[in-house]
Amino acid sequence: MAKSLEEYERKRDFNATPEPSGAGGKARRAHALQFCIQKHDASHLHYDFRLELDGTLKSWAIPKGPSLDPKVRRLAVHVEDHPLDYADFEGHIPEGHYGAGDVIVWDRGVWEPEGDAKQGYAKGKLRFRLQGEKLNGVWNLFRTHLAGKKEQWMLVKSNDGQARSEAEYSIVEALPDSVLSDRTLMPKRKQSVASAKPAKAPRKRTKAGVKAQLPDELHPQLATLVDSPPEGDWRYEVKFDGYRIMARIEGDDIRLFTRNGHDWSAKMPGQVAALRALGVDSAWLDGEMVVNDEDGKADFQALQNAFDTERDEQIRYYLFDLPFLGGRDLRQLPLQDRRQALRQLLERSESDTLLFSEDFDQPVESLLDSACRLDLEGLIGKRVDSPYVGRRSADWVKLKCKKRQEFVLVGFTDPKGSRSGFGALLLALHDDDSGELRYAGKVGTGFSATTLHSIHARLKPLEVDKPALAKPPTGAEARGVHWLKPHLLAEVAYAQMTRDGVVRHSVFHGLRDDKPATAIDLERAMPAKTVTKRQRAAVPDDLGELRLTHPDRVIDASIGADKRQIAEYYADVSQWILPQLKDRPVALVRAPDGLGGELFFQKNAGQLHIANVLTYDKATAGQAAMVINRPDTLLGAVQMNMLEMHTWNATDKDFEKPDRFVLDLDPDPALPWKAMLEATQLTLTLLDELGLKVFLKTSGGKGLHLVVPLTRRAGWDEVKDFSHAIVNYLAKLFPDRLSAVSGPKNRVGKIFIDYLRNGKGATTVCAYSLRAREGLAVSVPIWREELTQLKGANQWHIGNVRERLAEVDDPWAEMSKVRQSITAGMRKKMGLA
Repeated sequence: MAKSLEEYERKRDFNATPEPSGAGGKARRAHALQFCIQKHDASHLHYDFRLELDGTLKSWAIPKGPSLDPKVRRLAVHVEDHPLDYADFEGHIPEGHYGAGDVIVWDRGVWEPEGDAKQGYAKGKLRFRLQGEKLNGVWNLFRTHLAGKKEQWMLVKSNDGQARSEAEYSIVEALPDSVLSDRTLMPKRKQSVASAKPAKAPRKRTKAGVKAQLPDELHPQLATLVDSPPEGDWRYEVKFDGYRIMARIEGDDIRLFTRNGHDWSAKMPGQVAALRALGVDSAWLDGEMVVNDEDGKADFQALQNAFDTERDEQIRYYLFDLPFLGGRDLRQLPLQDRRQALRQLLERSESDTLLFSEDFDQPVESLLDSACRLDLEGLIGKRVDSPYVGRRSADWVKLKCKKRQEFVLVGFTDPKGSRSGFGALLLALHDDDSGELRYAGKVGTGFSATTLHSIHARLKPLEVDKPALAKPPTGAEARGVHWLKPHLLAEVAYAQMTRDGVVRHSVFHGLRDDKPATAIDLERAMPAKTVTKRQRAAVPDDLGELRLTHPDRVIDASIGADKRQIAEYYADVSQWILPQLKDRPVALVRAPDGLGGELFFQKNAGQLHIANVLTYDKATAGQAAMVINRPDTLLGAVQMNMLEMHTWNATDKDFEKPDRFVLDLDPDPALPWKAMLEATQLTLTLLDELGLKVFLKTSGGKGLHLVVPLTRRAGWDEVKDFSHAIVNYLAKLFPDRLSAVSGPKNRVGKIFIDYLRNGKGATTVCAYSLRAREGLAVSVPIWREELTQLKGANQWHIGNVRERLAEVDDPWAEMSKVRQSITAGMRKKMGLA
């Protein structure tokens, strides 16, 4: 450890804090100097500004955070150096430890000093340029002569094109969240031990689950809409009309998360206090926040009003599942055991805020009839012996009384008569085929005077001149419409939908802030027989019999993933990954001793005992190669400790003619993600101009892959030369951003567009493959429209990718139908003869 990190190390117990120790790290490759700003909710909320210099992060604590106003000087207290890998740290520092509290990465990127950085730092005067996700332009740090235990510096923005008046715009208020994740920080609310209600002793449970650490995040299990009750052993609960909320308890730290992982703890202090009074040391609970009307029915608008007025005393938390409790993972226990544990836990509570969601064993037909007559939304059915999985599952189903759907808001009309605010809201859904927004009608009833006013206030800032619809309504339907950016969701009940996809007899039920407006399409009920026949085994029927050796061997210690979970993952995604593997020579990355051991890159089957693997010799394929076309072969590779799969750009139909080329955007890791998105857009623009259809995917690491399908006409050399020409062309246009030369030294502060994967025998990680690195990220195909919404290339991992696959259509489904080739005109544009 560097001498300058001695103070950092002395202040921390790395057996208890999740912060990186900075010891034993690998030597960093050449890269631009990185900076980060971490938002830190410790004894007080502040911002830690860190600049890389001399192998460490020089650090300053800025109480109020940076300001874009050159007239505003922000106090920056110089603190101890931090290790370089601290720049990516997010998490909770436990109570009783130095810096206790929550940390998120508020901004990150690269910095470029003006003049000699070491001399400037020693003299107490640094002038530099930032290229970050949020902060850009020229900044100044200078040491003052103010008295204090630590050096008092000032951070000041230079007056350039990035400067803005603090009176008009506060960047810390406008952009409060993490640039690495969906995390945010809410103000703490503390409760003294004396004021907490005494907790009753828990009853002994016969089944306690598996001992495990409490996860930082947990994805909720989601239900599948069905058209009728499925057969089997099910229990049914009321389908609440509220917000799905996951509660995380770790000692005195209680967090409430929406289904998308947003922290809403500050919105519901009463519910936080009720959970704290349970006296539980650690748990995850799953339930729904509801406000009931005078008749005891859930009222979604009343729930929204409770949030708007910050009056949470009306909100009831109906709890229905308990995935974790007291250091035990209960997810693999049958539903009935988890619910029994939850019932016993809630018996401790003396509050009417926490309620157990009762289930019923009466015939489901009579239950649904009663629910509909009581004007409830419907029922949720759950298999009594099912485990808890963090994705949409056929083990949970929903039966609805009325047709009810979330719609994207794309416009509103002016009010008529004595009505205020607006007249009606224009609705839209995403088209199944094109993904474009299509018009779905209007809703003009179901509003109160209060909601008309509050919703109108949220609509006004979103007004735009042109509709976001591919085919906007015309004539009277479009007269006097104010068009909107498609950012808000409304939940609407309706009697029917016409053949043209327009709702009739619609009633507004509320805005939804717990879901994104992207990818909202018409929810269709699955036939109940499909659910009844579905097998819950980890390995689907067509994967054959798999016998894993050492299934409990830990593969990734950072998340506790074992070999069994790797097999389950590839079994679950087999229907997506096998089309990407079909007929393509594949190389495997094997980890016999997990990520902590040696990794092996293997291009031929050799001595591997994999069932039904296709093998080719050097005389046939030009080099020894193997092909995995079958589900049982895929899992056979897992048995041989495979983690990653990399595929050729040709198939065994013709080894000499590639059917695609790939451009791999590989960044200097210190660059902000925004730079990756800009480089991708630039590359896409050129490929568009050439008339080439492009498909995108995350790498699962730092970059993005652009895949261009081709008909099998040109040979390897021609395709590689063409892709090389594209990269050279872009690098000459944008030499300060892009590089056409490989190697870390040639991409410092830049993004290398790797064309070298387009030679014969070269490979690229396969879509839906895991990556052999901590966290087990996944390389995931994305729609082009999703590009600007991405947080990073490792956004999806083994823990959350299945939820995406259940909810998003395959962006590569049409790739095999594309017919295009490299024409003489394209070659000429790229300067090739």
